[in-house]
Amino acid sequence: MNALKAHVKNGQIVLDEPADFVEGAELLVFPVTERMTAEERAELERAVEEGAEDFERGDFEDAREFALRLAARP
Repeated sequence: MNALKAHVKNGQIVLDEPADFVEGAELLVFPVTERMTAEERAELERAVEEGAEDFERGDFEDAREFALRLAARP
């Protein structure tokens, strides 16, 4: 899945292009601040894409299980 571009209009997030999501689909939104340089923004977009590719391949770990494993370390 590719990152989607959107903007805020009247307090609501509006996608810049149509997307086909099922009703009630959960989305994670990462705001891009004006304080980010072009290089920082490009790095963020690359990281999001890499994460999405990892997820699609099944190359991820449940965050709750990961946190529990970390907490169990001596």
